[in-house]
Amino acid sequence: MSAGQPGVIVLPALPASDRLRGAPFGFRFVTPLALGATLNPINSTMIATALTPIAADLHATVGQAGWLIAGLYLASAIAQPTMGRLADLFGPRRIYLIALSLVAGAGLLAMFAPTLAGLALSRVVLGIGTSAAYPAAMRIYRTQADRHGYAPPRAAMGYLSMAALSSAAIGPLLGGLLTTVFGWRAIFTVNVPLALITALLVLLWTPRDQARPGGSVRLVAELDLAGIVLFGAFLLSLMVFLVNLDQPIWWTLLSAAVLCGALVWHSARRVQPFIDVRMLAHNGPLVVTYLRAGILALIVYCGVYGFAQWIESAAGFTSSEAGLIMLPMSVIAALSSLAGARTKGIRAPFIISIGSAVAGCACLALLHGGTPSWMIAAAVMLFGLPQGMFSTATQTAVYLQAPATEIGAAAGLQRTAQYIGAIAATSLLGLLFGQRATDHGLHSLALVLGVLGALLLLATIFDRTLTRGRVG
Repeated sequence: MSAGQPGVIVLPALPASDRLRGAPFGFRFVTPLALGATLNPINSTMIATALTPIAADLHATVGQAGWLIAGLYLASAIAQPTMGRLADLFGPRRIYLIALSLVAGAGLLAMFAPTLAGLALSRVVLGIGTSAAYPAAMRIYRTQADRHGYAPPRAAMGYLSMAALSSAAIGPLLGGLLTTVFGWRAIFTVNVPLALITALLVLLWTPRDQARPGGSVRLVAELDLAGIVLFGAFLLSLMVFLVNLDQPIWWTLLSAAVLCGALVWHSARRVQPFIDVRMLAHNGPLVVTYLRAGILALIVYCGVYGFAQWIESAAGFTSSEAGLIMLPMSVIAALSSLAGARTKGIRAPFIISIGSAVAGCACLALLHGGTPSWMIAAAVMLFGLPQGMFSTATQTAVYLQAPATEIGAAAGLQRTAQYIGAIAATSLLGLLFGQRATDHGLHSLALVLGVLGALLLLATIFDRTLTRGRVG
C-alpha cells in the first residue's frame, strides 16, 4: 500500500511488449489451468440428465441417486482448502498432476461400480481430484507473477472463470448426449481422457515447481493432519445440518460448534496450521471476501435453481425449452467474467454484480405462469453478471488479500465458502417450495433473496476493506 493513501494498492504494470505477445500468461500457460477449471463444474451439471436412468438401472430412488450430487459437493468443500494447502507445501504443479490421476481413477472406478454406493464413492474421489485445479492454478499464477514482477493477471484469471462457467452451462447438454449415445456410465468415464489430456498439457506447458527448503520430511510435518481432520469433521457436521433445515438435526449443529472451537484451539497452538486462524483474525478484508462469496452463492444458487424448478413445474416448459431460456444467462456469465477481468478495480465489479442479482430478484417477483418466454429469459439473464463478474473480482480480491505463501489454501477456502452457500441454498429452496415450485413459492423466494441481496449491496458499498484504487 502507498504510505499516504490507505486502501490503495499500487502494483507494477505489465510491459507493453509482454502484453502484446501475452507472455508470461499466454495461451500455453493458461490452457492447462483453464482445462482443469472445467472438471469440477462440468461434473456438477453433467449428471443432472442421468439421475433417472442411473436410479432405474441400480434399483435406487431418485432421492438416493441425489447422493451422487451431494457426495461431489461435500468432498469438494472439504478438499478445496486441503488441496490448496498441499499445493502451498509440495508445489502446485505436482499436486495438480496427482489430482488429475485421481480424476482418471474415479472415471475407471465408475466404469465398473456395480452399486450406487460404489458410484457414490467414485464421485467422492472425483470431488477430491477436481478440487486441486483452482487453488493450484491460483498458486501457479501468483508464483509466475511474482517471478516476473507483474500485477495480478486479471485477464488470464478471467479465463479460469469463463472456462468454469462455460463448462457448467454445457454440462447438461453433454451429459444428455453421452447418456443417449453411450449410456450413463459415459458421463463418468469421459473424465479419463479429459484428465489425461490435461495432465499431458501440464507436463508440457506448466512451469516446474520451485524447490522448497527442508525436504519432504519437514513438509509432511507441516501438513497438520489433525487440523485437516478437524476441519473436515466440522464442515461435514455443518453441511448435514444445512441440508436438513426442514427437519433440523440440532445435535449436528452443536457438533459443528464444538468442532469449530476445537479447530480454532488446535490451529492457534501450531506454528503452521492447516487453517491459519491467526492470519484470518488479523485479515478482516479476506474474511469479508469469504462471507461475501458465500452469501452471493446462496442468492445465485437459489435464484437460478429455484427458477429452473419453477419454469418446468409452474410455467409448463419442457426441460429442453427451459435450457434454451436459460442459455443467454450462461452466455452473459461467461462474457462478464472476461469483462470483470478487464476492469481496474474490485469495488465496482462487486457492486455491479450484486446490484444485478438484486434486480434479478425483483424481476422474479413479477413472473407468473402466463409470462411470455422472452420476458422470462430477460429476467433470469440478470443472474449472469453475479456468476461471471463477481467470480473474477473475488479471485482478484483473494489474490491481493491472502499472504503469498498461503494463496493456495486461501483460494480453496474461498471455494468452500461458496459450496456452503450452495448447500444452504438447496435447503432454503426446500423450505420455500415444499413439494412443488409454484408462483407463490417463486415470489416468496424473490422477496427473501431480494432483501438479503439489498443488505449485501449496502454492506459492499460501505465496505472499507475494498481497495478504491486501480488494480492491475
